[in-house]
Amino acid sequence: MVPVPQTSPQTPPVLRRTPVQQRSAERLARILDACAVLLDETGYEQLSTRAVAVRAGVPIGSVYRFFGNKRAMVAALAHRNLDEYAERISTRFAATPLLDAHGAIDGVLDEFIAMKRTVPGFALVDFGVPAAAPGETSVEGSVGSGGSAGEAAGGAEEAGAGDAAETGTGDAAETGSGDAAEVGTGGSGEDGIEGLAEDPNRLVVDRICALLATHLGRTVDDDLRRKVLVGVETADALVRLAFRADPAGDPALVDETRHLLHAYLAPSLSS
Repeated sequence: MVPVPQTSPQTPPVLRRTPVQQRSAERLARILDACAVLLDETGYEQLSTRAVAVRAGVPIGSVYRFFGNKRAMVAALAHRNLDEYAERISTRFAATPLLDAHGAIDGVLDEFIAMKRTVPGFALVDFGVPAAAPGETSVEGSVGSGGSAGEAAGGAEEAGAGDAAETGTGDAAETGSGDAAEVGTGGSGEDGIEGLAEDPNRLVVDRICALLATHLGRTVDDDLRRKVLVGVETADALVRLAFRADPAGDPALVDETRHLLHAYLAPSLSS
């Protein structure tokens, strides 16, 4: 499946309600897991909040409880991917006490490729939000924001109905004390999508630079940020090329990417 063009990467997306209790956090995780699997099966344009709810085994109201539309949901998935990527790199670096520049570059590249190969939905949505489809907007409740016009228009109503139904199945405590704490901690979710100036790779650069500073003892300055940005943009394009040539990632193209990054970045990371 061809990767979807991505735009407007995010500062952390604003959820309608931020989960406070474990039960709510687990439900949110199931929703994002289902979203990722369906992205691989149907693509972004055919993705709908209703289909995600069915796959996750939750009422549609539970999806609308967290997200105003599918773009907000996919934004949250992209941020979860970035968190996982940073965690994987950190774990790999920590397991290599004598980490050098080449080892650091290998870790950053290898974990990205591993996620491309194994993480559901990552081939379509890695760290950014897909470009809006024709006629789609990010405005909550609008046509195209999460499925059909009827689905979008009924989102707010179903959110209330779905949560009301859940209070009878063991969520009473959560909708009492837990949801009271959640109210006001989130937002519409739209400011977290539309009010963004950065692009996804700049967020990736920030994470990578912080990890390099921690594990290589390298000061993060403008020169390093610029070098890492060029490296990330280059690797992103070449890895996409490798996965177009071979669904598993063409090994020869991956090797060329590695050699290029070693030659370009290693001197800066060693200084």
